[in-house]
Amino acid sequence: MPVVAIKEYTATPRDRVENFNGKQIVYASWDRHLLFAAPFLLCLPPETPFGELVKGPLSMLVQPDPDAAAIDWTAVEWLKSNQPWTPDFNASLAANGIGHKDQLRFRTPGLNSLAPAA
Repeated sequence: MPVVAIKEYTATPRDRVENFNGKQIVYASWDRHLLFAAPFLLCLPPETPFGELVKGPLSMLVQPDPDAAAIDWTAVEWLKSNQPWTPDFNASLAANGIGHKDQLRFRTPGLNSLAPAA
C-alpha cells in the first residue's frame, strides 16, 4: 500500500545495510509451525556460510518446537522471496544470493505437529 503524506517525506531509514557494521539482516521462518509468531531476525555477516546459519542460530532458535529435534536439514524445502530455492550449505550467504533484509522460509514435510496440513 502506498504512503500518502501531507508534506514532503524526508526521513532516512535506519535499517539500511550501511548501519549494521558489515552485517546484514536476514529473516527466517518455519512454515506451519505456529509456536513462532513472526520470522526470526538474524544479524549476520554476508560471509557467513549458509550451513553455519543452520547449525548455529537457526537450530537454536527453533529448539522450543516439539518437532525441532527431528528436523533433517538436508531434506528441508527452502523458499527465498517466496520461490523454491536450494541453498549451497558450504557457500556464504552472499554467494547464495541472500542480501540485506531477505526472508527465507523453510518447510519440513511430515513435521507439522502444531499446524497439521489441511
